[in-house]
Amino acid sequence: MWSVETLGRVRLSKYFYMRDFLYSEIANFHARQNIPDNPDLAIETGREFCETLLDPLEETFGRVAVRSGYRSPALNRFGNENKLNCARNDHPLECHIWDRGTGADRIAGASVVIPWFADQYDRGRDWRDLAWWMHDHLPYSEIWFFPKLCAFNLVWRPEPLRRIDSYIAPRGNLLRAGDIPNEPLTQRQSRYEDFPAFCGIAYP
Repeated sequence: MWSVETLGRVRLSKYFYMRDFLYSEIANFHARQNIPDNPDLAIETGREFCETLLDPLEETFGRVAVRSGYRSPALNRFGNENKLNCARNDHPLECHIWDRGTGADRIAGASVVIPWFADQYDRGRDWRDLAWWMHDHLPYSEIWFFPKLCAFNLVWRPEPLRRIDSYIAPRGNLLRAGDIPNEPLTQRQSRYEDFPAFCGIAYP
C-alpha cells in the first residue's frame, strides 16, 4: 500500500520528485484529494515525462516551475464538471492524468513555466522562439502556450504527435501533428541563437 508521504518522496528523475506534481490549487481550494488510482503507473509514466522532457529543460535553462502537474481522475472530473479549465477525462489530449492507458496509450504532462524565458517574454519576446527551440531539441508530443508567464503544457507520449498550439498571438496551431515546420531550420535557429547551450542528460 502506498502512503501519500511515501508517494511524494518517490524520485522521478534527477531534478523532480512526485511531490512536485501532486499539489493542486483546485484540490486545495475545494478540499479534494489528489491521489493516483494507480500509483505505480503514475510513477512509471511520470518518470518518462521528467527524464525525457523536464530534466533537459532544467539542465539548460535553470529552474522549471510546475504550475499544474498530476491530477487524479476524480479531481480532473470535478474540475471539468465545474468549468475549472480541465478537459474531460476521456479527452485524447488530457495530459494531467498520468495513471491511465497502457503501452503506447500512456500520457503524462504538466503546465510549466521557465522563469529564464518568462522574464524575456515580459519584455516582448516572441513565444515562438521557445516553441521552435523545444521542437528542435526535445521529443515532445504536444505543447500549448498560455499568455500568463508564457506558461505551457508540455506532453510526453511513447509515440509523440509533435503538435504545437498557442493562446498567445498569433493564436492557433503553429504545427499540426505530422506536418513539416513552416520555418526552415536556419530561420528557426536564428530565433534562439542567444539561448543557453542545450544540455541533455545521459542516465546510467
